[in-house]
Amino acid sequence: MLRRRLPLLLCFIAGLFMAVQYYVPHHSVQSAYETLLLWLQTLLAFAFLLGTVSLIRVHYHKIRNKAADRGFSLVMFAGLFAMLGLGFFHPSHHAPGSPFNLMFLNVQVPIEATMFSLLAFYVASAAFRAFRARTLEATLLLVAAAIVMLGRVPIGEMISSTIPEATRWILEVPNLAAKRGIMIGVGLGMMATSLKIILGIERAWMGGGD
Repeated sequence: MLRRRLPLLLCFIAGLFMAVQYYVPHHSVQSAYETLLLWLQTLLAFAFLLGTVSLIRVHYHKIRNKAADRGFSLVMFAGLFAMLGLGFFHPSHHAPGSPFNLMFLNVQVPIEATMFSLLAFYVASAAFRAFRARTLEATLLLVAAAIVMLGRVPIGEMISSTIPEATRWILEVPNLAAKRGIMIGVGLGMMATSLKIILGIERAWMGGGD
């Protein structure tokens, strides 16, 4: 019983303190807040370590079981241990021109750029399916998207000077209003979820649903 009550109690105290410290500007409270932030950084370091161990286990089982895509697992292990070795054992791995820095700039950065460029095709495909003018809402979305895309490229201004102005209005008025509404909803959802966790109503984070 204590194994379940102690985490709930610690969660309640930490959550209540993090909510109250915004309204208590005393130096002792701020010092405790900074100490908690240091503990949080320690927990994040262990979380990264746990994630790395989990990643290694998943890909190790793929290689051991001779999965069809085990070649990607071998590439993952090669990259992981290469970066770890260069980061730990090279004396100046942060210096420009070092092997670690060269690996990061010439491998990691291009891979990230490739992933984000592939997202553009995914967004275009999703937009093609969403912008079919079957309803009034879809028609308005299609028209607004066409105006915004034209207003963001030079050809839009060549067609008419009002297109960039219309783009600016769409982004600053209806789009911003919708974005603020979504952010308010997200904030209320975060508050509700936080209260459920602090008060012990939501206990899934403990590894069970009760």
